[in-house]
Amino acid sequence: MTSPSQAAIAGAETPDPDGVGLTTEPVGREGSKDQQVGRSPGQLMWMRFKRDRTGVISAFVVLSMFAVAALAPVISWLYGKDPWTRYGQLKEGLLNDNGYPIKPNGGIDAEHWFGLEPGLGRDVFMQLVYGMRTSLSLAVVIALLSVLLAIVIGVAGGYLGGKTDYLLGRLTDLMMSFPSQLFFVAFVPVIGALMVDPQDEMPTGLRAAVLIFVMWLLGWMTLARLLRGQVLTLREREFVEAAKVAGTPPWRIIRKELLPNVVTPILVQSTYMLPNFVTAVAGLSFLGVGMPASTPDWGRMFATGAEVYQSDITYMIFPGVAMVIFIVAFNLLGDSVRDAFDPKSGR
Repeated sequence: MTSPSQAAIAGAETPDPDGVGLTTEPVGREGSKDQQVGRSPGQLMWMRFKRDRTGVISAFVVLSMFAVAALAPVISWLYGKDPWTRYGQLKEGLLNDNGYPIKPNGGIDAEHWFGLEPGLGRDVFMQLVYGMRTSLSLAVVIALLSVLLAIVIGVAGGYLGGKTDYLLGRLTDLMMSFPSQLFFVAFVPVIGALMVDPQDEMPTGLRAAVLIFVMWLLGWMTLARLLRGQVLTLREREFVEAAKVAGTPPWRIIRKELLPNVVTPILVQSTYMLPNFVTAVAGLSFLGVGMPASTPDWGRMFATGAEVYQSDITYMIFPGVAMVIFIVAFNLLGDSVRDAFDPKSGR
C-alpha cells in the first residue's frame, strides 16, 4: 500500500517550479545519464529548509541554547563557579550593606561575567545557564508526553469514529474548558500538599514531577483536535480504503498509512508547544508555585528582578533577553518547518 507521503516515482520527470512536487536528478551509474530517480518528501523538505535563511539561523540559535543547557556542568567547571555559592557574601567588596553589587552594571567584571544576584550574591551567569537547563528540561519532557497523548487520542478518535470518537471528543472538550494557566497555579500546590506535609519543603524531584503531571494533563488537547481532523480526512482516501479491503489490521493501517501522513502537523505544532511550556514553567516559578527557591530557574530570576529592578535593572536584562531570543527563534523555526513541509501553506 502506498500513501501520498511514500509516493516517489523513479524515472519520471515532473515540472516543479516551486519545489513542491517530485524532482529528478541523473544517477551517475556506469555512465548511464538517462536513468533518473525522484527525491523523497524528506529530501525535498530538507532542501527547502536549507534555502530558508531565517529557519537555519533560528535552528542554530535553538540548538545552541539546548547545547548550553546540556553542557551546564561542563560550563560551570570551565568557568570556575556554580549557581549555588553565595560569592557576594563570602568575599568582601562585592555587595554593599543593602545587598546590592558595589561595582557598576550589577557587578559585571572579568570574574563575574553577568554580575551578581542582589541579596544572595550568587553568580548571574551560572544562574542563567542552569536556569536554562531547568526550564528546557521540564518543557521538553512535558512536550513529549503531551505529543504522545495527543497522537493516541487524536488518531484513535479520528480513525475509529463512532462512540470512541464521541467519547474522546467530549473528553477533549472537557479538558479544553479548563483555563490552563489558572489551573496550573491552583493544582500544583494542591497536589503537592497531598503528597508532602505543608510544613515540610517538597523535594525538588517531586516538585518537578508535579509540574510535569499538571502541565501534561492540560497541554495535549489542541494537537489532539488537530490530528483528529487530519485523520478524518485521511481515512477516506483511496490508499486507506485499499488497505482495509486487503484485510490490513487497524493498528497496521494507523502505523503504516496514517501516522506518516500526520508528521507535518505533529512537528509544526510541537515547535509551538515547547516555547509555551517554557514560559508556563517560568510563570509558575515567578508566582512561587514552580521549582523550589534553591533550584536555578528563569522564572525565579524574573521574580528576583521584579523586586530589585529599581536599584539593579541589569539583573533583569539577562533572563529577559535569553527568554525572548529563545521564544522568537523557536516560533520562527516552527514557521520555517511548516513552510518546508508545505510551501503553499503560507501563500
